[in-house]
Amino acid sequence: MDPQSSASSTSQPRRALEGLKVLDFSHALAGPYCTMLLADYGADVYKLESPRGGDMGRTWGPPFVGGEAAFFLGLNRGKRGIAIDLKRPQGIELCLQLLDRVDVLIENFRPGTMARLGLGYETVHPRNPRLIYCSISGYGQEGPARDEAAMDLIVECSSGFMSITGTEDGEQVRSGYAVADINAGLVAAIGILMALHHREQTGAGQLVDVGMFDAMISAMSSNLMAYLGSGQVPRPLGTGFGTVVPYRVFHASDRVFSIAVGSDKLWTAFCAAIGRAELAAHPDYATNAQRIRNRRALEQTLEEIFHQRTAAEWIAALGAAGIPCSLVRTFAEVAGHPQAAYREMFPRVEHSTAGAHRAIGSPVKMSQTPARPGRGAPLLGEHTREILAELVGLDAETMARLATGGVIAL
Repeated sequence: MDPQSSASSTSQPRRALEGLKVLDFSHALAGPYCTMLLADYGADVYKLESPRGGDMGRTWGPPFVGGEAAFFLGLNRGKRGIAIDLKRPQGIELCLQLLDRVDVLIENFRPGTMARLGLGYETVHPRNPRLIYCSISGYGQEGPARDEAAMDLIVECSSGFMSITGTEDGEQVRSGYAVADINAGLVAAIGILMALHHREQTGAGQLVDVGMFDAMISAMSSNLMAYLGSGQVPRPLGTGFGTVVPYRVFHASDRVFSIAVGSDKLWTAFCAAIGRAELAAHPDYATNAQRIRNRRALEQTLEEIFHQRTAAEWIAALGAAGIPCSLVRTFAEVAGHPQAAYREMFPRVEHSTAGAHRAIGSPVKMSQTPARPGRGAPLLGEHTREILAELVGLDAETMARLATGGVIAL
């Protein structure tokens, strides 16, 4: 086990997933995000890459820090790197030996790729029946769309997500972050943990099949249920929300801010806070259903009101009344915010070439087994030697021969 993961409980608290060994074949975003979370909570993640360039995420820049893509640094911290050529039989055999000794495999190749390499679930499961085998793909491992190529943008479109995301005049836009990838990574982490719980009870591993398409449909449960209940195909609403009004971004005299008035009780308090108490009982606005029917007129009235003062003044008044509200903060404002600092959401990590840099913190705070971001992202093949010695028992001479033959990179 990684010495960093097995730190004595006298020096640092244990992490929730210490002792878990994960062989990570994934690349780009969905899989690496999942394994980053596992690593933060103590799993020993072995990031397996091709000696010929490695994860495509290594090239996704600028920006680059110390010659490394910031994208890659952020998603692969806390992992150890191993470089094996999967196009060589000796490389596949090494992978099989590693898989005999780990708890979790994760991959996000197109369906069928791992089977063609000789590393499919049907091959690996009999060798290690306790293995949790997690596959992330665009549309899942089975079904009529399984072989369709997919990346985040494509699944934002194919899942219907982009049809509801855009301006009020109907222009559809991509999410500001890779929502389909990140959502799939989160669902994969949940699936792995559920499978580990089942294994703890039964001793049996299983296949965890995560489709980005499925994960997006699940994430849009409230939106899709509104469609299933009404039969009405929704349209983009800008920053608005189909089932609550007012719930959107408005313009103050200097900048934009958001409000979320999620109940009739809050509506009454909101009206008083903006100095328009008479709106609370107005026959067009007294209930949420009425406010939805008269959305445009109400929102126009509120725009006119909000233009009269600064966003900070409105935030102060609304916050004092218990109304959920926020400035539309920039990344610079978020990265410098005292709440983010208190919650350790931008910790510093050390990297062998990039040096000390800020990373993204762990989202789940645990009282007994807190997360730690751990080491910086690995260089390509940085830990090949120690991982093969540790898990497979290869000696230095054998590894040197494999490296000379291009099977591994040391």
